[in-house]
Amino acid sequence: MSVVDHRTSAIELATLDLDSFAGRPVAVLGLARSGIALCRFLADRGARVTVYDRRPAEELADALARLEGRTVRTLLGPEVDPAQALSGQALVCTSPSVSSRFNTTEPRLRTALADLEAEGTTPIISEIDLFLRLCPGRTIGVTGTKGKTTTSALTAAVLEAGSTPVLLGGNIGTPLVERLPEITADQLVVLELSELQLPTMSRGTDVAVYTHVSADHLDRHGSIEQYRAVKRRLAELLPIDGRLVLNREDAVSAAFAAVSAAPTVYYRRAEPLPGGVGVIDGWIVADGVEPLARPAAGSRRLPIAGQVMPLVDIALPGRHNLSNVLAAVTIGLLHGIGAEGIARAVAAFRGVEHRLEIVDEIDGVRFVNDSQGTQPDAVIAALNSFDPPIVLIAGGRGKDVALDELADEVARRASGVVLIGETAADMQRLFTAAGAAKLERAADLPAAVRRADTIARELLAADPARRPATVLLSPAAASFDMFTDYAERGQAFKAVVGALAEGRR
Repeated sequence: MSVVDHRTSAIELATLDLDSFAGRPVAVLGLARSGIALCRFLADRGARVTVYDRRPAEELADALARLEGRTVRTLLGPEVDPAQALSGQALVCTSPSVSSRFNTTEPRLRTALADLEAEGTTPIISEIDLFLRLCPGRTIGVTGTKGKTTTSALTAAVLEAGSTPVLLGGNIGTPLVERLPEITADQLVVLELSELQLPTMSRGTDVAVYTHVSADHLDRHGSIEQYRAVKRRLAELLPIDGRLVLNREDAVSAAFAAVSAAPTVYYRRAEPLPGGVGVIDGWIVADGVEPLARPAAGSRRLPIAGQVMPLVDIALPGRHNLSNVLAAVTIGLLHGIGAEGIARAVAAFRGVEHRLEIVDEIDGVRFVNDSQGTQPDAVIAALNSFDPPIVLIAGGRGKDVALDELADEVARRASGVVLIGETAADMQRLFTAAGAAKLERAADLPAAVRRADTIARELLAADPARRPATVLLSPAAASFDMFTDYAERGQAFKAVVGALAEGRR
């Protein structure tokens, strides 16, 4: 009679706990941020970890160093067959960008994963799904096409005004799977969730928050309808005792109320709907917001109504950021945070890196790093966040989204444009046709910053009363033609601005 070795049999997801991995072979696919966190977590829980990445070891030196000596079997480089990493595993864990359903995943890995899924013997789970299955704390998921990073960070800041510990992570850059052993049942966890993570989730968050949903990442999802279906996933997974927080001014995400059995709370930049949050006479106002059944310790349970804070105390620029503030205020009220605590947190919040980040002001020229503005809606919002004159730096790798509306806004709001990257020629054609003035192209980002600075100073010399002029990096394109990601692009922008400042002070 044969004996089944539990160490090589599949891990049961239905009974998964922190002790499920000890002595078991587990594969990790991808060695970026999530993959590194998975390797560390699994190795620390006693798993026998194998990691696969198509990149060669010499390109992964920093990532491998971050494993800090943990015993991990590495299968790295384009010559490695990814099926080798999947063989004989009790569990396969994936980074967000790795899926048999994503045409942006390496073809050989897509095929190997599809074959494994067809066999149905080895469970495959993403880092975020693993986290949600094991997290004992109360979770708040934030998603949308744009605004989710600012909203997530501000939501965490607002919740920190209460007495309950708060963690912030997810797509914002901090995988939280390693923090699982320390998370308690009364902890609040704010997760920014992207279109990469949502399709892989089988568990929802306790609260789902939407900013707005337009169009993005069509190269991966194929159509606007499929992209919206991916975003809708967070609402579909919401438990009946949770809360769905929706932007009533966004028709697409507002319609997601129909797919959730949980109560919906609306926010908008107008008079609040009953049970929601809005604006009246220059104040953010709550209209009978019902706190969650499990509010933060010491918070009140009565419906919350009345003025929360004046709009003039909001430090974030731009009308679109008012919507982000309203979303965060709504989450604070749902968790019993008082108006004074919310007002203090919002007033102190200056934004997140690479999203309308004011880097410096030099001789009347303000430099703004909006490298995360990769989608037309975000760039339109950025252009409307500052008074003219504005010199826009745009371009990069195209994302297969229409730029016609952006072109009209560039013609209306930008006094000058400097274009870079693979999309420069297409943008120049579109922006010129829309009537944009003073369009130039630059070989790279440093040259673009220097040229935009010169244009801005020329504009100020012609009309000094218009100070400050704004040089705005808001690319309306991905960064991958020149940089590893938008963060590296933003850092490069800030480095050039820093050099300009040193040269003039």
